Amino acid sequence: MTTSGPSDRSQRGTERQNWVERRREKIRAEIDRNRRGEYTVPTWVLAAALVLIVGGWLALIFLV
Repeated sequence: MTTSGPSDRSQRGTERQNWVERRREKIRAEIDRNRRGEYTVPTWVLAAALVLIVGGWLALIFLV
């Protein structure tokens, strides 16, 4: 049976730190893009808005 030694723990810690740093860098880049005015609305938000608008019109037509 093999057990994980201290070297495994230090590698996992470094891997975890690298993941956290990459995640932070992605967030910083997104914030910078948004501040420059390059913000885009996610597709799912646009689809939800379209469904609400069409549903509202259909409700008006059939319920009135």
